[in-house]
Amino acid sequence: MKKVLVTGGAGFIGSHVVDKFIFKGYNVVVVDDLSTGDPKNLNKMAKIHEVDITSHELNRIFLQERPDYVVHQAAQIDVQKSLADPLYDARVNIIGTLNILECSRRIGVKKLVYASSAALYGDPEYLGIDEQHRAYPMSNYGVSKYTPEHYLRVYDGLYGLSYVVLRYANVYGPRQLAAGEGGVISIFIDRMLNNKPPVVFGDGEQTRDFIYVEDVAEANLKAVEEDSKGVYNISTNKQTSVNHLVELLKGIIKTDVEPVYKAPRAGDIRHSFLDNTKAVKELKWKPRTTLYEGLCRTVEYYRSRKVSDVDKISSM
Repeated sequence: MKKVLVTGGAGFIGSHVVDKFIFKGYNVVVVDDLSTGDPKNLNKMAKIHEVDITSHELNRIFLQERPDYVVHQAAQIDVQKSLADPLYDARVNIIGTLNILECSRRIGVKKLVYASSAALYGDPEYLGIDEQHRAYPMSNYGVSKYTPEHYLRVYDGLYGLSYVVLRYANVYGPRQLAAGEGGVISIFIDRMLNNKPPVVFGDGEQTRDFIYVEDVAEANLKAVEEDSKGVYNISTNKQTSVNHLVELLKGIIKTDVEPVYKAPRAGDIRHSFLDNTKAVKELKWKPRTTLYEGLCRTVEYYRSRKVSDVDKISSM
């Protein structure tokens, strides 16, 4: 049985990746320090090591587990935190990834899949943004997610460590945190289910490319299984305005709550969507979940969790 080690496997995206690999018959090992991940997200068939990816302990885990593949999802993802504490951001996203690369090199990992971000593109020069678009990050987070891509290329050239970089668009779905640097969809749903208005920065006509988390998990599986190497955008290849998103959610939740509009935030990009043509062709992957379907599933998840929380309170 092939073994895959997933970093951040108790997190939002990572836990869906773990589920996907277990469903396909892989032996899955998780490394997660649980600083943001939730043990309740973790598949019971996965083995977990509660370790920070920057720790020297990671080398022992790699020597013990000897995974065939590594899927690196663990990261510091809070843009504001990256601005407030750039050293911490770099330690996790750059030094942590280097630690994983060194451990992978030492035991002869066959391929490493790295979760990157559309944040590295910055303000787009054209739409849809393809993999050849210049990288011009506008935050420390964007820099710290882009930098490891260079190390991956070098490790491939020096040591033959094959790699795939997946640059995610705006990922949403069940298990995403609705607090802090949570995705806009999870934050909107949480507020609207509690009959609170979603807060829109700007006029709401700004657009984003929203990709459902299970489609992202499938892309990670394809990155391991296909004979491919390089950088791929993982996206829907479509742009959706924030105002349209709000209207869809109002219909699904059946609420007439109206959004509150505030001044645009400095540094926010006006329009963005990623061209996924390369991933469709070379990874033999494509997004299968429409935005409406994904929103329905995500709303149902938050609804069921809300009911569960009420039941817990009433039984105390």
